[in-house]
Amino acid sequence: MDTPNIAQASDNKLHFLDYWRIIRIRKTVIFAVFLLVVITTTIVTYWLPKYYGSTVRISVEKDISDIPGLFEFRQAGSSYDAFFLQTEFEKITSKTVLYNVITNLNLNERWAKRFGGGVTLKTPETFMLLRKHLDVRQFRNTSLIEIKVLSEDKDEAPEIANKIAEVYRETRLTNRKEASARGILVLQDELTLQEEKVKKAQAAVDDLREKFNISESQADSGQVSTLEPETVRRLENSRIEAMTAYGQMHSTMTNLLKLSKEDLRVALPTVSPDVFLSELFSRYALAEQELTTLRKDFGEDNPQVVRSKQLLEKIDSQIESKVAGILAGLKIKEAGYKEDLDLRTAELERAKTLDVDNAKKYSGFAMAKRDLDFQKQIRQTINMRIIQEKVDTKLPKSSIVEVVDRAEPALKYERPRVTLNIILGVIVGLAVGVGLAFFIEYLDTSVKTIDDVERALQAPVLGVIPQNVGFLMDEGPDSPHAEAYRVLRTNLMFSRKNEGINTITVVSGGAGEGKSTTVFNLATVFAQNGQHVLVVDSDLRRPSLHKFLKISNAIGLTNYLLKQKTLEEVIQTTKQPMLDFLPSGKLPSSSMGILNSTRMREFIKDVRARYDVVFFDSPPIMGVSDASVLASEVDMTLLVVQYRKYPQMMTLRAKQMVEKVGGHLMGVVLNNINISQDSYYYYYSGYYYDYYYKRSDESAEKAEEKDKKAIGDQAKADLKQKY
Repeated sequence: MDTPNIAQASDNKLHFLDYWRIIRIRKTVIFAVFLLVVITTTIVTYWLPKYYGSTVRISVEKDISDIPGLFEFRQAGSSYDAFFLQTEFEKITSKTVLYNVITNLNLNERWAKRFGGGVTLKTPETFMLLRKHLDVRQFRNTSLIEIKVLSEDKDEAPEIANKIAEVYRETRLTNRKEASARGILVLQDELTLQEEKVKKAQAAVDDLREKFNISESQADSGQVSTLEPETVRRLENSRIEAMTAYGQMHSTMTNLLKLSKEDLRVALPTVSPDVFLSELFSRYALAEQELTTLRKDFGEDNPQVVRSKQLLEKIDSQIESKVAGILAGLKIKEAGYKEDLDLRTAELERAKTLDVDNAKKYSGFAMAKRDLDFQKQIRQTINMRIIQEKVDTKLPKSSIVEVVDRAEPALKYERPRVTLNIILGVIVGLAVGVGLAFFIEYLDTSVKTIDDVERALQAPVLGVIPQNVGFLMDEGPDSPHAEAYRVLRTNLMFSRKNEGINTITVVSGGAGEGKSTTVFNLATVFAQNGQHVLVVDSDLRRPSLHKFLKISNAIGLTNYLLKQKTLEEVIQTTKQPMLDFLPSGKLPSSSMGILNSTRMREFIKDVRARYDVVFFDSPPIMGVSDASVLASEVDMTLLVVQYRKYPQMMTLRAKQMVEKVGGHLMGVVLNNINISQDSYYYYYSGYYYDYYYKRSDESAEKAEEKDKKAIGDQAKADLKQKY
């Protein structure tokens, strides 16, 4: 038969309630770890020695004098520099400062008894101890530094803190004075060398001045003036003007020569106006007008027409001659512009050559003069720097380190911080406890939820059985646990595809998973429902069902299979109507494979016809082959999995063994659930008990109150009748 389809497991991501479920289940571990950490923290806190803290507050500035020095300008505002303060933190805790503190306070001998067992400490050892009890920090983004010292002696802590501030201040002042003295010596040596350089540069300038006959005023200015640069600028301007005039004339001539005869006569008077040419153009126009008039009145041979033609030709010839003359004059003018341009260009080149020669001649002197001025400037700068450093060295510098608040003895110890340590112990204890609980849960690969079963086995969970379930035959049909088995029975019946199949074996992967109890109680529920049920104890090696009924196991299934007894002789009735029981009987050592026989198959066929439902108890399927044989012969197989007992791989292997022998696995029964710890399963078994039985109790109480009220009313009525 087909295995029923299973809905795909829901999202594998853990919900908040899943985390809460783990915490509830592992609450014992969490509580134990929590108590252990808190108690340990409290004991250690009160056992630790008491340390008193004293703090000295100092103001730290850069290496500046109390008043501005020579040539010094200070901007108004804060001089706060985080990098500078961080550097000073390291200097305060350096060996340079702390070694002096150790020497001044004789800490090597004072701490010998406390830390050295009576042996005088070495300075590096004392330094490490002092660093451990020293805390230097900045005060609220200011230039103030707090130096805190912890000590078991409350009078010693302020003494050490104040001494550290004092030594640090003296160290800063001493280092500043020594640095200034070294700097002045270096500057004086450099000034002596610079004097020699100035003398050499002055001698070079004097030699060049005599060589080129340079006047004193020119030598002082450092520049030798000549006329060549001005001449070059003037000739360059003149050349540009000549080049512009020639260019314009050349362009005009080029354009005129490109014109036709008629266009030239029109354009030429504009380019070069001429009175005679204008008069000829006027006479030509009058003669041409007169000829036109005569041709209207006379023929071409008329003497007047002939004379008029001759006059017109003469005037035209004169115009041609005048135009040619003007063009010739323009060409001559163009040539003149060209000659003037060439002349000015030649003069410019001569002036440039002369200017270059003079520049080469006097450049050496100018360079020597500039070098002399540069060397004098350096000498003056060094000399001023020496004067400034000498003055700055003498100025007071008390502001670079100023004690704002001196350290005083503490009123109470600062460490250990009892409240803080206990709070941290509580937090760490909870964190470690919860973390350990989740780690244990992670290592636990057993079946914990329905999703684990359905995801690993791909089989439906037909029932969820709570913890501490008794035998329903003794508890009765109204047992609070009976509803869980009724749900299992209902799911089992609806999972069947064919109502004719009625033989069921219950198997488990390992021993002690509640298989026999499940078989017996499930059979009881079927019998209470009016069905004729047979329970067969087929666990021949370790039978246990006869103990539930408190009957003998001397005669049973083995006697029938060995043909020693008939079926009617081995089947026994129980106090539960409709429920029969077949014990396992004694198993001879020579008949270990008796279940895998033809007689067993005939038995299963026979009881299938006689009863409505037949249940077979079996040994664990992982250890004995009998369970596999039963699974292959009966119609249906139920796999019992105990909550948090065996790894999931063992359960998966049990399912695979059922399928390998051809058994039909109907589903899984999740057994022995602790409802009080795991609220995840409350819906499956607690709901029936809380809802139905509490409701029944409430109904009984209401009925009892109703009866009492009726009796009271009847008594009142009797009294009324009597009196």
